[in-house]
Amino acid sequence: MIIEAARLSGSNLLSPASRSVLFKSLGLTVLLLAGLWFGLGELFSATAMPWLGSFLPGLPDWAGWAGTIAAIIAGVGLALVLALFIAPVTAAMAGLFLDDIAEVIESRDYPDATPGQAMPLGQSIRQSLGFLLVVGLGNLFALVLLIVPGINLAAFFLVNGYLLGREYFEFAAMRFMSPRDAKRLRARNSTTVFFAGLIIAAFLSVPLLNLLTPMFAAGMMVHLNKMISAKAGAER
Repeated sequence: MIIEAARLSGSNLLSPASRSVLFKSLGLTVLLLAGLWFGLGELFSATAMPWLGSFLPGLPDWAGWAGTIAAIIAGVGLALVLALFIAPVTAAMAGLFLDDIAEVIESRDYPDATPGQAMPLGQSIRQSLGFLLVVGLGNLFALVLLIVPGINLAAFFLVNGYLLGREYFEFAAMRFMSPRDAKRLRARNSTTVFFAGLIIAAFLSVPLLNLLTPMFAAGMMVHLNKMISAKAGAER
């Protein structure tokens, strides 16, 4: 079920019907990440660099290399921090584009089923901000664990697997039910949702490909919701 949902979502990424949503999602994700990059760079320039420069005047001439080395280290550090921001940024995109993605998938792959209802704009924004906060705090916790040998990589996958699986699944489920019922459905299928979240976390860990995470994760969870609902109906 999980692998099939991932396969279907992957095949949907570049389909003609999805291109409009893909370009909007990809463009806004890149724009937000670029804004974060320049914002973090300006923050570093305004705080760390003056502090470093105060130590250089009294040092020998060759110490000027320290500034260059510091700049290189800062660039690497900013890149690592930005990589950790990808998960929260893609989380924020979920509430903005999930309904568009879901409508494409539902009309193409489930034409005979009752279509879901898009969330009101206000609720969608609140859910997106809540999603952003939860995933951001989770990745901050994972960042702290990066200094712990042996569990740093596992922490990234476990934290994002749980949070992304939970939030994307509930987003997709809320097209057909109340938030409370969506949480209950996710709780009844917690193991399935968690392993689906691990696939999303793996997708997120691939550079450049991770920019498509909102599209892939939303599509995967739409399919997974459909499959779980169909299975529950067949068992009754």
